[in-house]
Formats: sequence, structure tokens, C-alpha cells
Amino acid sequence: MKYEKTVLLKDGRTCVLRNAEAKDAQAALDLFLATHAQTDFLGSYPDESKLTVESEAEYLQRQTDSDNGIELLAEIDGTVAGMAGISCFSPKYKMRHRAMFGIGVDRNYWGLGAGRALTAACIECAKAAGYAQLELSVVAENTRAIALYESFGFREYGRNPRGFRSRVSGWQPLVEMLLEIDA
Repeated sequence: MKYEKTVLLKDGRTCVLRNAEAKDAQAALDLFLATHAQTDFLGSYPDESKLTVESEAEYLQRQTDSDNGIELLAEIDGTVAGMAGISCFSPKYKMRHRAMFGIGVDRNYWGLGAGRALTAACIECAKAAGYAQLELSVVAENTRAIALYESFGFREYGRNPRGFRSRVSGWQPLVEMLLEIDA
């Protein structure tokens, strides 16, 4: 699946949303490690990562070549400021209508609209891929992210009370959310 779009940010700068390709592997890996160090709301810590530039390049190439998955990056002033993607929950008939959504934005670019633009782009791509719903998990304390998702029509469908364990704050509930895109 291919995607490219330029959006205007709140501060007047432009942001290019495009496929993250194999050539972006180092920047994507750097962003992954940075965002996972900047917030306690993402699913792992940087010291747990086993990713390499090579494995990231392979993943990005698979997503670029996919007809139902995508990994997008947001470039601001030539810097990768955020990434988001969708992937099929399962290729089996009973669950292939479901896509998983994930996003990370560098803290230096929070509040500018890059996260909103990436989310909108992923919803657009999920529709184009023919998914019926888009799903995500978010830490309950991440109220800014929940408000963003709700503004797009995502709704909570459940909570896992011990779905997330932080080294800093211990157990935290995970909010399970979905967006029905074929309704």
C-alpha cells in the first residue's frame, strides 16, 4: 500500500506523511528508541529492544509491499518526528476484518498535529485496505491519546486492569478501543 500526503501543522510548518521504506530503517529505529525512552505509555523500554537496522529495514519493506498493512512516517523539516501503522490482526477469515493500530511521536513534536495527521492517515489506509474495524490498546492514564482517539470515533470496548506494568508506576489498566470503519 502506498501513501503520501503533506499537511500543515499548528505552528505553520509542513509535515510530509509517507511510507516508511527500508532506506528509513536507521531513522525509524532511532525514533522507536527515543519515543520509548520519552514516555512510559509505550509497550516496551529501549533496553528491551532487539531491533536492528537490518530487521527494521526488512519489516518496513514488508509493510511497503503489503496490500493491507502500512507503516507511515511523519517528516518535519527533514526529521522523522513520528510513525504510525496498521497491520492485520490475523489472516484467517474469521478475524482478517480487524486491523491493529500503533503510533509514536517524538516528544519534541507533541501538540503540533502530527499525531492527529498520522492517525487520520492510518484510518484512511485501513478503509482503503477493506478493514471493518481498527483496534488499539492504550494505557488508561494516557488521557491525551484517549481524547485523540475518541475525536476520531474510537470507543472503549473493554479494560484489562493489569494489562500494563510500568517500572515506574506499577500496574496500569489498558483501555481497549475500536473504530468501526465500515459502519
